[in-house]
Amino acid sequence: MPARSDPASEIGSGFLSRVASVVYWFVAIEGLLLLTAGPGLVLIVFLAGGTGNALLIGLCFVPVAPALSAAVFAWRVFLTDRDLSPAGHFWRGYRLNWLDALRWWLPALLLLTVIGFTLANMGLAGVPTGYGLMLIVIAIGVLVWSSHALVLSSTLSLRTRDIARLAAYYLAASPARSLGVLSLLVCSGGIVYLGSDWMLVALASPMTLALLRNAEPVLRDATERFTA
Repeated sequence: MPARSDPASEIGSGFLSRVASVVYWFVAIEGLLLLTAGPGLVLIVFLAGGTGNALLIGLCFVPVAPALSAAVFAWRVFLTDRDLSPAGHFWRGYRLNWLDALRWWLPALLLLTVIGFTLANMGLAGVPTGYGLMLIVIAIGVLVWSSHALVLSSTLSLRTRDIARLAAYYLAASPARSLGVLSLLVCSGGIVYLGSDWMLVALASPMTLALLRNAEPVLRDATERFTA
């Protein structure tokens, strides 16, 4: 029986070879993210500007979670057993996790869509400013929770209700990781504000890697305590 080849042997031991492999991974994951989530994001360009399009804009974000889940799955391989097959790992992660991602993402997206629609129409409804700030805080909490759920569902085999509970548990149990996610959200908002939303899309690959690296203590704890 032939011995299993070492994935690292595909890359080589030279410095330039390793740098080239990292660049290749970033470019490949970025391209696959654009392929799987990009069509919905393109539609947002045609829907933006109309306050009544909140539901349609929300639907455009449905493919985002499965795409990000596949990217997180692939980056997990990159950090543990890197080779030169990022596309293979991405599609394997997509195939394994797309349904699990949608099970928690659709309710979260619905809530975010309702919040977005409410905020967009607050001026017409005459709602107090404090109510809008409360909705923004809730939306941020949902996004941080979703980030935890994304990493957990992409790397661990758990039931949807367990993913939801663990994501909520780690909001408070791992405040440093939650603050790390919040920092990424603030950074993303800054990129959109100072640059453009397409600049953020172009940085989706390194942002998903940063999200995974931030969540590593959460993953270790969840693996040791809840999957043993």
